[in-house]
Amino acid sequence: MGRAYSDITFTPKVREVQAGMGSRDQYAFLDQMENRQDSLGRREAAFVERMDHFFQATVGETGWPYVQHRGGPQGFLRVLDAKTLGFADFSGNVQYLSVGNLKTDDRISLILVDYAEQVRLKIIGRARTVEAADDPALIEQLRMPGYSARIERAFIITVEGYDWNCPQHITPRYTEQEVAAMTAPLHAQLKRLKEQVAKLAQAASQPTAPAQAERLGTGPLALTISGVRQLTPRVRAYALRSADGKPLPPVQAGAHIDVPVTLPGGAMGAVGTRRYSIASNPGIANTYEIAVLREDGGSGGSQAVHADYKLGLTLHCAMPGNDFGLSQGALPALLIAGGIGITPLKAMAHTLSEQGRAFVLHYAVRSRAEAPFLDELAAAFGERLVVHAADENNRLDIESLLTKAGRDTEIYTCGPERLIAAVQAAARNAGIADNRVRSERFASNTARSSDRTIAVTLRRSGKVIEVAADRSILDAVQAAGVAAPASCRIGNCGACAVNVLAGAPDHRDDALTPEQHAQGRMCICVSRAEGAALTLDL
Repeated sequence: MGRAYSDITFTPKVREVQAGMGSRDQYAFLDQMENRQDSLGRREAAFVERMDHFFQATVGETGWPYVQHRGGPQGFLRVLDAKTLGFADFSGNVQYLSVGNLKTDDRISLILVDYAEQVRLKIIGRARTVEAADDPALIEQLRMPGYSARIERAFIITVEGYDWNCPQHITPRYTEQEVAAMTAPLHAQLKRLKEQVAKLAQAASQPTAPAQAERLGTGPLALTISGVRQLTPRVRAYALRSADGKPLPPVQAGAHIDVPVTLPGGAMGAVGTRRYSIASNPGIANTYEIAVLREDGGSGGSQAVHADYKLGLTLHCAMPGNDFGLSQGALPALLIAGGIGITPLKAMAHTLSEQGRAFVLHYAVRSRAEAPFLDELAAAFGERLVVHAADENNRLDIESLLTKAGRDTEIYTCGPERLIAAVQAAARNAGIADNRVRSERFASNTARSSDRTIAVTLRRSGKVIEVAADRSILDAVQAAGVAAPASCRIGNCGACAVNVLAGAPDHRDDALTPEQHAQGRMCICVSRAEGAALTLDL
């Protein structure tokens, strides 16, 4: 005996089609599940009771299905107990199709969708109707305070099974209330910024003695460094809290933040930005923690962070973003981190653990002494953490790992380019669909030995600049005094994308789609030219 939902819905003909299409093995494990999933748990009950609509299907006497939309105030669909749902049937268009269908066939199917979180829940059961006059107490139990629509009857549904459906192809949509909640921190920050501008204007009109700078950057989110930890000889963690003590904008696992850094050789006023993953548990709302690996041979951003970031320094950062989000479904997850790539996956592991989802975190490092957060991860996740230390001759066997992973497993990986490429190739060889594999680089590794100096014409600026083989087009453009938007600088986000007016670009980003490439868009932080010249709309 297996899961109730698949026992009921996977009929012999359905199983025959699955076998013909090669997906039967993918679902075979459902036939051996000890948990029948025929009673709603806390997660399912909470999801049901925050819905303000759902779709239901019944079958008429002629065998034709009828799908109906049901809507009402949030929570109008009630969980009466683990096996029973109920809702009030308000006066509508008086066709009574669902009511009539249930007189001859009590089977019913519901689908509940949270568009904002891209999650859906399917429930099948048996339904009966109770007229308002026959059970006034039940009707009162299902009545929604403040909702004046007339109740004709109650629908009572006995749950036979449920299934958390794949989130793929759910287009995110947001209610007015959700939009208001998401933008409230922005409005509050805008108000604070206006107040700060007014204070600065007032202070500027009065002579003051020069003082050492205690703030850095010009972004809209003011964060103060409230803690500094040396995780390894080259990795330092920084705890960031709201500068005014108000709640931080909420983030989800995989989120990042662009922080200001002093440009190499510049003063505190010559500032650029660098992107770092938020490694802390997203459930801890009052602190963001980032971890920065000092790269002595890099572009200078990490060195500046290690040199300049002190306790009490206020950073004016960009608002958090997320290009590497964790899905909201119930599928098992395989997390694969390489070195400092642990930062977003650490946050994902915290979220998966709190959701009760199955996951394993594989962590590839040179040595345990060079593994950021290792002790914390071991304490939090126990056997769900597997460490692969090169100095212990315990290297990560990606092919073997992906071969053993189920085809419905979701893969998340962050680390060096060679790790990401190996995971993607192994997943394809194991038959895991491309949309089940998500990755994020932590550094740019797109340089090639064949790279050469190219000439870039900036049409709007009227400048022609030379871009050396070891320099990005973005850096050369900004060094020439031309404003060019940028964020991650490693081809992940697409913020630096510009239109190519002439020449053939050599695309090396992960942000733009093939269609965008074909339309002439190019990420100048990592991509270069196929030939010796390009003309850009800058």
